[in-house]
Amino acid sequence: MQTIVAKQISGLAGLKKARSLQKLTTGSMRLPGAMSSANQMETTLTTFNEGQTVPRKEFSSTSGIDRSKDRRLNHTAAAVHQKVVPAKSVTTWISDQISNTSLSHLSDRTIHRSKRMLLDTLGVGILGFQTDIAQNVMKTCVGLEQGSAKGNHKGSVIWGSRNMRASPATAAYINGVSAHAMDFDDTWHPATHPSGPTLPAIIALAESMQGDYRPSLENILVAYNVGIQVQGLLLRSSASAKSIPCRFHPPAVVGVMGSAAACANLLGFGPEKCRNALGIAASFAGAPMANAGTTTKPLHAGKAARFGLEAALLADQGIEGNSKILDMPSGFGAFYDDFNPEMLLKENVNNPEFLLHDQDIALKRFPAHLGMHWTIDAALAVRSNLEDTLVVDNIKKVIVRAPKSKYINRPLPSSTHEARHSFQFNACTALLDGEVTPKSYENAQRTRRELVNLLEKTEVQTPEDNKPSFNEMYVEVHIHMLDGSEVRGRCDTPYGHWRNPLSDADVVNKFSANTTTLAQQRRQEIVDKVKVMSASHNASDLARLLYAY
Repeated sequence: MQTIVAKQISGLAGLKKARSLQKLTTGSMRLPGAMSSANQMETTLTTFNEGQTVPRKEFSSTSGIDRSKDRRLNHTAAAVHQKVVPAKSVTTWISDQISNTSLSHLSDRTIHRSKRMLLDTLGVGILGFQTDIAQNVMKTCVGLEQGSAKGNHKGSVIWGSRNMRASPATAAYINGVSAHAMDFDDTWHPATHPSGPTLPAIIALAESMQGDYRPSLENILVAYNVGIQVQGLLLRSSASAKSIPCRFHPPAVVGVMGSAAACANLLGFGPEKCRNALGIAASFAGAPMANAGTTTKPLHAGKAARFGLEAALLADQGIEGNSKILDMPSGFGAFYDDFNPEMLLKENVNNPEFLLHDQDIALKRFPAHLGMHWTIDAALAVRSNLEDTLVVDNIKKVIVRAPKSKYINRPLPSSTHEARHSFQFNACTALLDGEVTPKSYENAQRTRRELVNLLEKTEVQTPEDNKPSFNEMYVEVHIHMLDGSEVRGRCDTPYGHWRNPLSDADVVNKFSANTTTLAQQRRQEIVDKVKVMSASHNASDLARLLYAY
């Protein structure tokens, strides 16, 4: 296996033209660890933008048309009673976007990026299903839910399972947990994991929409983008959201709002029902950052997926929320001290593109907190600068210069999940092994004597100029030897970051390596369907492939 050697990267000189972003990078680079599979899938992907060439059109306000009667579940919706609401509030503006968005509103670049995210999320969700946390959640939920069982043909697919289904809400919950179980899912700026709360919700919901009302894969693509867009917009209502979070975990705050928005779009809601769905979802939002590094953290993505879906279904039954929920300090503003809806409108209302068009996303190479990717690459750069083999006994101390953040400064992590959130652990593992893989976080690797000895020699320093932001941070690793010599490595932008994104080929390779429980033909079918996301294919055509037979 050819390991990627980390070098100091200052960022891309600029974005390429949208057309060039559609093409596959055809280089032979292979990714480390879990992303290099002995059974590497042949990459037949030529573009992620096939089948979506439609005329672009601008957003316009609606008179409150509700399309939910055209996309019906197995229940009857409540009638919509229109209310007079402010024309330029954040809530009305975002509700209009949720209701009106179609494929024609998405640029080629937005479509391309969202398909990459979608495929990546399916892969990490299928892999995450094998973790203890996902298995324990499934056993608990299925045990509480009558009729969820192996071979059950009703309900929604549990990703990566052997032919198990559950109710849409429970499936969304389990699959959301699986997507975030290893911290291998995507990360955006301002910081959140946008896909885990969104994609499981709309795939589970889509499977419950029967007969002529079954949504297509194109409908899934549009709803998914709506969910991502709403999360990005809400994060722009607060300047503090641009920093690494320290109070609330964003997927549990903006994630549930994005899930509700995506489900509302998939159900064809008019603006009034969209506002109610957002109002309901806000009452389900929130989870403390204190649970980062524990097995509770993945539950945040699962509950966001589930409660966003339920918020949309409750709105469809006539439950009402505050029609100004996104404009009030006591509404969504409760989660941010510097909440500023006026700033959000001023900076975004005239933008003709979705945020994903201009702000790409980070797709991870390692199953760990995004900040660890800087740390690992800086440590690998040290190894590449060493003249001799690394011997722990010859090291006096290791210094990691990183941004200040309590929840990812863990000197001696005591669990797998703490290790995924430890500057020290990831630096030392990369120094010792020359790679970081999913197995690096298992107890046998985490507790080995040589690693513990090196951890005991490691300290984290937090320079004032190193800002706790995924858009501005850097990490340096310095090794001080007993003979007085020093070796340094630095990373400003790791491979996979939005300034230095994975090639399309490496996105597919990661998916393939993460889904070895699926037959290779099934993996290729998933890639082919995500490549096109066709209006002629039902969403269930993709969902049925997510089993591990």
